[in-house]
Amino acid sequence: MAGATRTITINAPIEKVFDIITDYDRYAEFLSEVKKVSTSQRQGNTVQVHYEVDVVKTIRYTIKVTEERPKRMSWTFVNGEVMKDNKGSWTLEPDGEGKTRATYNVEMALGMLVPKAIVNGLVDNQLPKMLEAFKRRAEAP
Repeated sequence: MAGATRTITINAPIEKVFDIITDYDRYAEFLSEVKKVSTSQRQGNTVQVHYEVDVVKTIRYTIKVTEERPKRMSWTFVNGEVMKDNKGSWTLEPDGEGKTRATYNVEMALGMLVPKAIVNGLVDNQLPKMLEAFKRRAEAP
C-alpha cells in the first residue's frame, strides 16, 4: 500500500482548521480534483463521505470518517472504484498563537491495473497541492 505523511503549519486556530477539514460538502470549492462530495449515515461523530474525484480519470469512493473535535479526523475505506483501500487521518495540534500544526497521513491501495507511477504521482504531486489548498482556505479572512 502506498502511503505518505506530511505536516504543514497553518496560520489559523485549531478549531477553524478542524471546521474546514470536516466541511466535506464544500471540498469542491477549493480542491480542484474533487468534483462532488456528499455525506450520509451520520451517527454521533461518524459519517460516511462519498467522493467523486478526477485524477487521470473519474473515481468514486466512500470512506467512513470518525471526528474527534478539534484534534483529529480519521477514516477507513468503505467501497469504491479502482481503489482497494484508503485509510488515514488529520492530526491537529496548536502551534503557537493562533497557529495549527496539521499532519495528514494516508495509505492507499489501488487495483492491480493501476500503474505504480500513477499511485506515486498522487502521493508526491497531489498531496502537497491538497495541503496548500486547505492552508489557503483556513488562512482566508
